[in-house]
Amino acid sequence: ARELAGYLAALAGWVAALAAAVLPQWRQSSYAGDAIITAVGLHEGLWMSCAAQSTGQVQCRLHDSLLSLEVHIQTCRALMVISLLLGFFGIIVSVVGMKCTKVGEEDPVTKSRIAVAGGVLFILSGLCTLAAVSLYATQVTYEFFRESTIPINARYEFGSALFMGWGAASLSMLGGSLLCCSCPAKERRGQQYHQQSQPSTAREYV
Repeated sequence: ARELAGYLAALAGWVAALAAAVLPQWRQSSYAGDAIITAVGLHEGLWMSCAAQSTGQVQCRLHDSLLSLEVHIQTCRALMVISLLLGFFGIIVSVVGMKCTKVGEEDPVTKSRIAVAGGVLFILSGLCTLAAVSLYATQVTYEFFRESTIPINARYEFGSALFMGWGAASLSMLGGSLLCCSCPAKERRGQQYHQQSQPSTAREYV
């Protein structure tokens, strides 16, 4: 039950990280300061920027150049891609190592080790997601509070994808930690004791 709960939590974290990486709401236009009503709301993400009009029409444009992007966006892109890859491999490895699956039932010690390896992959995936989201949030905060001629209501603040990323990182690390609790040491000691006790019992009967 603990392994299954950890796997489901980590799987939900990976799906949330995938959604956060794709969504363009990493930062959005701020409405702080003087009350100025604008008909267009701006959103920017790792891959595209969107403009939502008051009529409900949304227009999005992919970032044209990779090398012209700011360093923190390129870094966050790389971290999110690494996070998704680690989570994908964690999903596959954890399925093989979980006790509720029938793959490798003849060797429970190795099976538990595989489950622990899957948990480690999920933890690393969550750490990459956490690093990417926190780095982007730090840059948004710095640009919002720095002294600039841009009015405060024309700056950017946190978008919904950042909060989704923080939740995804928490779920991935929680699920990975639960999977890492599948420690094979006790099972190994139990097998060794069972193997050592069988010959002695046989001699007594002889």
